[in-house]
Amino acid sequence: MNILVTGGAGYIGSHTCVELLLEGHQIVVIDNLSNSKETSLQRVQEITGKPLTFYKADLLNEPAIQAVFEREKIDAVIHFAGLKAVGESVDRPLSYYHNNVTGTLVLCDVMKRFGVRNLVFSSSATVYGAAEQMPIREDFPLSALNPYGRSKLMIEDILRDLHQAEPAWNIAILRYFNPVGAHISGRIGEDPNGIPNNLLPYVAQVAVGRQPFVRVWGNDYPTPDGTGIRDYIHVTDLAIGHLRALDKLSQNSGLVTYNLGTGQGTSVLEVIAAFSRACGRQLPFKIMQRRPGDAAVSYADPSKANRELNWFTSRGIDEMCADTWRWQSANPNGYD
Repeated sequence: MNILVTGGAGYIGSHTCVELLLEGHQIVVIDNLSNSKETSLQRVQEITGKPLTFYKADLLNEPAIQAVFEREKIDAVIHFAGLKAVGESVDRPLSYYHNNVTGTLVLCDVMKRFGVRNLVFSSSATVYGAAEQMPIREDFPLSALNPYGRSKLMIEDILRDLHQAEPAWNIAILRYFNPVGAHISGRIGEDPNGIPNNLLPYVAQVAVGRQPFVRVWGNDYPTPDGTGIRDYIHVTDLAIGHLRALDKLSQNSGLVTYNLGTGQGTSVLEVIAAFSRACGRQLPFKIMQRRPGDAAVSYADPSKANRELNWFTSRGIDEMCADTWRWQSANPNGYD
């Protein structure tokens, strides 16, 4: 198939591009490079030995997006493009709503104009808000605690309404838990702007000397070691989930929703210990006050994706940390 990947130069997008090319798809990437580097796409082509087509464009620029559809034959779209920092979304809500929601509306308008109705959407476990039961299933109540999460939930609602009005659309909503790791080659990985918001890239920067110590936000949660527990999923396993979702859409599936996670929780201290093993030295950390809004435990029930997509994760926390360290140690300043 000819697949358009929005945000394809980003962390998850670039890893998905690798898997798409290796499976024999042709891909076209749109990215405005606001939180990514074109170098990642050059390395995707090095890893796979296969070419891709890249357009530097913003989804808010409808004429530019239409021009891509006019030039390229597109069979399906995987939609990653969006702002994604929770803390920043609290400070800049209008930017998040405008970029994420309006950008998706522009994309869907152009897709409709060109008769492209297969869409895989990059959502998030943040749409579950503060879930009261574990593991989290797709039929749990939906809510969001910040503008980033609300923008994802708004887009989900838009896509549900779109499919109800026009059943010819095939849409897969994929709710990610905590993507970590890097490609096994060490050539592509996570390269966040500024100080990382998420645990693994922060730990990696401590290991490489860019940060002095890991900040552990609270050690008095009702968990075995007192620190928060999350469902970490290797980015390559996550990328493969998108390919299986595309397979599902090719069967005229309608609208489907899946959790992509391992179904297992790992605590903050367990992550630090695993990364210490990966880099060969004990990493320093300091216990800080809890952050407001952080849940004690969050992990997925991925059984629906296991069953309906024949998709399973195969990489554990030690492999996630080893692959992250391989990437970070070879690229201490990211792609720069």
